[in-house]
Amino acid sequence: MTIQFQKNNANKLALKMAMALIIGLIAGTSFIFLRENLISSGNENTWSIINNLLFQDITKPEANKSIGLFYILGQLFVNSLQLVIVPMIFTSIALAMCHISDTKKLGRISFKTILGFLSTSIFALILAGIFGLTANKLGLFNVSIDNIASSQGNTGSNPLLVFVQAVPNNITSVFSDNSRVLSIVFLAAVTGLCINKLDNQILVLKNLLQDINKIITTFLTFIITKFGPIAIFVLITRTFAIYGVEHLKPALAYVITTVLCLLLFLTFGYGLFIFITTKLNPLIFVKKISKVALFGFSTSSSAATLPLNTKTITEDLGVNEEIASFTLPLGMTVNMNGTAIMQVIAAIFIASSAGYNVTVVNILIISLLALIASIGTPAAPGAGAIILFTVLTGMGYQNDAAVLAYSLILAINRPIEMLVTSLNVVGDAATAIYVAKSENCLDEEIYNS
Repeated sequence: MTIQFQKNNANKLALKMAMALIIGLIAGTSFIFLRENLISSGNENTWSIINNLLFQDITKPEANKSIGLFYILGQLFVNSLQLVIVPMIFTSIALAMCHISDTKKLGRISFKTILGFLSTSIFALILAGIFGLTANKLGLFNVSIDNIASSQGNTGSNPLLVFVQAVPNNITSVFSDNSRVLSIVFLAAVTGLCINKLDNQILVLKNLLQDINKIITTFLTFIITKFGPIAIFVLITRTFAIYGVEHLKPALAYVITTVLCLLLFLTFGYGLFIFITTKLNPLIFVKKISKVALFGFSTSSSAATLPLNTKTITEDLGVNEEIASFTLPLGMTVNMNGTAIMQVIAAIFIASSAGYNVTVVNILIISLLALIASIGTPAAPGAGAIILFTVLTGMGYQNDAAVLAYSLILAINRPIEMLVTSLNVVGDAATAIYVAKSENCLDEEIYNS
C-alpha cells in the first residue's frame, strides 16, 4: 500500500514537472520571438520594460529600479534548496558512516562507487571525443568568431589542487561555503566513522544528527512537491527569454554537436550502464529518473537537484538510504559526466576555431584534463564553462583567437549547462543503483513497481 502511494505521488510530481517544462519552453520561446520582433521594429524600450518587470537580474548595478519577478521567484526557490545543502550532506554521510559497522563493507561501497563514476566518465569522454573529432574533420568548427567581445575568464589552476583542498584547514569556513562540498564529505565521513568507533559513548551527537536530517527531509519534501513545478516554469522561461538568437548564430555547430552528444548519452548511455551492471530493466530507470533530469535541467545546479535525486532513488527506485547517502553527495562533486563531455567538445571547438591542429593524441590529453578538472567543478550553474579555462591552459590554447572563442562559449553556454546538469545528476543515480544492487541493498519490488 505504501509503495503504491509513493508511486502515485511520484508520478503526479513527474507529470507536473514535465508540464511545467513544456509550458516554460513554449513561454520562453515566445518571449524570444517577441524580443526579436520588438527590437527589429525599433521598440527596444518596450522590451526593456518587459525585461525589467519580469526577467532582470536585480543584483546588477544597473537594475536598482527593476522588479525582475521571474528572477526573484527562481532565486527564492534555488536559495531554499541551497540553504540545506551543507547540513544535508554532512548529516546524511555522517549517519551513513555510523550505520556501517562492517569496515570491509564500507571499503567495498567506496570502491564500487568510484568504479561506477569512472566507468560512466570514460564512456562519456570517448563519446565526446568521437563527436568532437568528427565535427572537426567535417570542418563544422571552422566558424568565424569576429566581433565577439572578449571577457575575463578564470586564470586556471592545477586541477590536482582539488585533492589538497578536500582536507580543510578551517572547519568554520567549510560550513559557510556551499562550494566546499568535497571538504564537507571528508568531515562528515570522519565524524561518522568516529561516532561509529565510539558507539554508545556519544549518543547525543548521533541523535542530534538524526533529528537535523529529519527536519531537512521534511523541509525539502514540502519545497519540492509544492513549489517545484512552479519554479521549473519560472526558471526555464527566464533562461530562454534572456538569450536572443544572436548568441547562438556564431557557434551553431558547437551547440548542435554538444547537445546531440549529451542527449545520446543521457537517453541511452545510462540505460546501457544499468543493464550491463545490474541486468535490471533500463527503461524503468529512465522513466523514473526523468523528473530528476527535468529538475536538473531547470535549475542547472547539481546541488539544488540533490534533494529530489535522493528522494527519487530511495522511494521510487528502491536504493537503500545508506547507499544513497554516500554515493549521491560524493557524485555531486566528483562525477561530472556531462561537464566532461561539454569541456571536451568545447576545447576542440576553441582549438579548431583558433587555428590549432587537433589530433587524436590532443583529444586524449584534453579528455584526461577534462576528467580531472571536472572533479573539482562546483555544483552550481555555469561552473563548467569557467573550469573549461583550466583545460585550455593545460593544452596551451591561449592565443587571441582562443580567448575570443572562449568568450563566445561563456556567452552561449547557459542552455548547454542546463542539459549538462541533467547528465551529471542522472549519472549519480545510475551509479547508486549499481552499488546498491551489487551490495544486495536494492529493493527490486520498489524498482520494478
